Amino acid sequence: MTRTDVTFPSGSTHCAAWLYRPEDSGEDSGESTGRVPVVVMAHGLAGVKEMRLDAFAERFTEAGYACLVFDYRHFGASGGEPRQLLDVAAQRQDWQAAVACARSTAGLDGDRVVLWGTSFAGGHVIAVGAADPRVAAVISQCPFTDGPASSLTIPPLTSLRLGVRAVRDQVRAARGREPLTVPSYGPPGSVALMTSPDSEPGVLRLLPAVAPGGDEVRADVAARFALQITRHRPGRLARRLTCPALFVVCDHDTVAPPGPTLRHVARAPHGTVVRVPEGHFDIYVGEAFERNVAEQLAFLQRHVPVVR
Repeated sequence: MTRTDVTFPSGSTHCAAWLYRPEDSGEDSGESTGRVPVVVMAHGLAGVKEMRLDAFAERFTEAGYACLVFDYRHFGASGGEPRQLLDVAAQRQDWQAAVACARSTAGLDGDRVVLWGTSFAGGHVIAVGAADPRVAAVISQCPFTDGPASSLTIPPLTSLRLGVRAVRDQVRAARGREPLTVPSYGPPGSVALMTSPDSEPGVLRLLPAVAPGGDEVRADVAARFALQITRHRPGRLARRLTCPALFVVCDHDTVAPPGPTLRHVARAPHGTVVRVPEGHFDIYVGEAFERNVAEQLAFLQRHVPVVR
């Protein structure tokens, strides 16, 4: 396989991505024969592509799929100021721009685009797939589907302190000042967006040993994002998905509660639900990762097979 760094425009700036191609991908072909299906991928809350998305992309590419793995604007290697600004509508625009890039790239089959999202992006792919009937399939793992339910996993005092910081950040934004940020994860009792006992050790297992350029992978977000969480319920759009969809739901998920997710995704007309006895962060590594990626490859091969 090959992996190249690419960029594509989104909004007033660009998103940075890795483009994986399987061997003999038909890159230079002008015909539909030989073009390969492509999996468009992005991470969850404050995550960047170096946080184990390469592990999934390598497995998919070994099976014959191309992968376009991107960072959202304001995060990672992508453009956008101020940094660490998480906005739901803007991230959905980045998804749409990534799909447009995949469809216009030589050697890739624009009619066989698969959306792959994890955690917060697991909700994005439901919403973006529901709005785009041309999408071939959706894979949504440990998805954030219900903002009110996820908000209830945060202790009340922490929620109050986050709300105060969110309002202060909004005021700073109105005055043109730099964002006031909050950590995306932290130990129980800390003021962070994810504070379950498994959040901090779970995220630390995903961080690369060496980040690109030797810089640390930032794990904070502009605090104003906390004001969007309770209004964000992408799971309600699952019923509008017209393509096959795979939902990997973790039974012991303390970040994206499985109960509301299971109720939402049960309404997907062509949905397949795989329940795993794991926590939110377990399915990225170790034996849980191996079982997880095997289920996803089997789904891809059933619904978007590679023609060799």
